[in-house]
Amino acid sequence: MSKTDKVQKRLDQLSVLIKDVAAKNAAIGELEETFKWGQLSYLPRKKRVGTTVRIDQHDDDHVAMYVHCQTTLVDTYRSLFPELTYDGNRAVLVPLTGRLPKGELKVCIEAALTYHLNK
Repeated sequence: MSKTDKVQKRLDQLSVLIKDVAAKNAAIGELEETFKWGQLSYLPRKKRVGTTVRIDQHDDDHVAMYVHCQTTLVDTYRSLFPELTYDGNRAVLVPLTGRLPKGELKVCIEAALTYHLNK
């Protein structure tokens, strides 16, 4: 499998997780899927529910799930899941190979998509 295929597979997996989390939480409701800063982005259509979750390739070995850098989300993620890898206060990094930490990522996604409800 080529590097490009691995990146696309991981991005597809993250997209499915994001949509799954939203579908299982009525407070989130329907998602708007768009591009922001050239990255595939997801945001609840209802106003003041959550913050945007963006996904994209980060480097040669990772894709990333980005959130707004002025939120406290990545600090929260770090306290809950110190075993994950982060980029500053803006992203969770996901390796292209190995186990996808679905459970941990679902918690992170739900926290972002309900951020304004839980502040």
